[in-house]
Amino acid sequence: MKKLFSNFKYYKKEIVLAPLFKMLEALFELFVPIVISNIIDIGINGDGGKAYVIKMSLVLIALAIIGLLFAIFAQYFAAKAAVGFSKRTRSDLFKKMQSLSFSEIDKLGTSSMITRMTSDVNQVQNGVNLVLRLLLRSPIVVFGAIIMAFIVDAKSALVFAVEVPILSIVVFAIILTTIPMYKKVQHRLEDVLTKTRENLTGVRVIRAFSLEERENEEFINRNRDLYVDQKKVASISSLMNPLTYVIVNIAIVILIYVGAVRVNLGSLTQGQVVALYNYMSQILIELIKLANLIVNITKSIASGKRIESILEMESSLKHIEGTKKESDYIVEFNHVDLCYNDGADNALEDINFKVKKGQTIGIIGGTGSGKTSLVSLIPHFYDVKNGEVLVDGMNVQAYDDEKLREKIAIVMQRAVLFKGTIKDNIKWGKNDASDEEVLQAINFAQASEVVSKKEEGINSVVEQLGKNFSGGQRQRLTIARALVRKPEILILDDSSSALDYATDAKLRKSLKKLDYNPTVFIVSQRTSSIAHADKIVVLDDGKIDGIGTHEELLKSSKVYKEIYDSQFKKGGKSNEQ
Repeated sequence: MKKLFSNFKYYKKEIVLAPLFKMLEALFELFVPIVISNIIDIGINGDGGKAYVIKMSLVLIALAIIGLLFAIFAQYFAAKAAVGFSKRTRSDLFKKMQSLSFSEIDKLGTSSMITRMTSDVNQVQNGVNLVLRLLLRSPIVVFGAIIMAFIVDAKSALVFAVEVPILSIVVFAIILTTIPMYKKVQHRLEDVLTKTRENLTGVRVIRAFSLEERENEEFINRNRDLYVDQKKVASISSLMNPLTYVIVNIAIVILIYVGAVRVNLGSLTQGQVVALYNYMSQILIELIKLANLIVNITKSIASGKRIESILEMESSLKHIEGTKKESDYIVEFNHVDLCYNDGADNALEDINFKVKKGQTIGIIGGTGSGKTSLVSLIPHFYDVKNGEVLVDGMNVQAYDDEKLREKIAIVMQRAVLFKGTIKDNIKWGKNDASDEEVLQAINFAQASEVVSKKEEGINSVVEQLGKNFSGGQRQRLTIARALVRKPEILILDDSSSALDYATDAKLRKSLKKLDYNPTVFIVSQRTSSIAHADKIVVLDDGKIDGIGTHEELLKSSKVYKEIYDSQFKKGGKSNEQ
């Protein structure tokens, strides 16, 4: 996970200081049982008296304060490194996701990307925090306690030599059993999160079709699967505490028995028995901490690999060397084939036509005929399988994608607005657009009525995804967002489907009045929306069925004629309401 770990380079100091302070805290903690032993043997049972007890009590307080300070410093540096690491990782993830082509985004899925950005990053953050605080501390305390026990009394410490390996076997046996189960739980959790997101996003559709009960049942089933797996792994993990406590308590009983015998023989003091008991307790606590740490590390590694899989992912978009050639055409499709997945059927096949600057091109065809796929090739959202797409005399693969898309404005099928104001949303098309330019774009997009009805005009609030606007209003505002850029190529991908015929007609007329004379691609299901186009491309199952004007296609294209007839009755009245 080289790319993931590269973010640690910004926190080298914290990565060193956090475990160092934890190690120092552990070392001071190992001296506490010795001090208590001396209080009992010298202060209480010996000649030290009250003064010695008070003095050693102050030493205990000093050890506690110093240990607390070290713990605070360790926690601070560990938290700083963990939070900073997760911040940078989240930023890297977001940047990487923005750089991926539509093919990778389609393959990954929105829910999966959100889960990795949130749940997985949080899990890794938690793992980093725990590693920095406990990875050195727990082994040091365990081995340190064993060494100190042998220093106190070697014969009694033999109990430690037997107990610690048995305890370790039990702990790690449980860990190795639960590790794959925890991975399965993570996958189940993602299923639940995916279903939750789908239901929240599509709640209107679910209610419209009265499918609440079915979706509730499906969610309950996924949640039950998660519950069953969590319960199974929890039942095994829950064995850790009772088993370890049984082993430790048996060891303590043996230790006290051996200690009592040796105290009676005069070869061991009461204080030393107490010290050995305390070291035994420290070992128990730290082994349980270490076990939980390993479980968390396992979860974090699993999450880290999921994050790394995205960070290592490269955009499938190809870029080649190329030069701009003089051309009379602004867009050219030269025998283009498109395939979304290897081995799948072609989405587009042998697309071949040319477009002059300033022309309006209509794209029409049945559902799934490849209309959106075709226009998505112009801004290089996907790569062609065969052939080439040229913009302004140069292959789109030879462009820097950012520079290519500066020439193009596209209005997608789904009108998406972002939380903010109307002006903020329009300025997505052009960051430095003035209020006058924003209002002009709104006017051309036939959205002036939408804005004028709002008390604050272009400064009116837009809720997330534009939920406080109707479908037609959102479409007009997204068209305004594209027009404010004044693009050379304007692509309207079925972006007037929610508009009535009168507004649609006004929009087409206003596009003709644009002084910068853009080349316009209009994807539509309505023949009325593209009848005025200079050229209409008719698609049928990914292939061109015909190219020509409205009148020409009515005579030459069976597909176009069928679409036209299905929408218009005798006398030219639309069937659509």
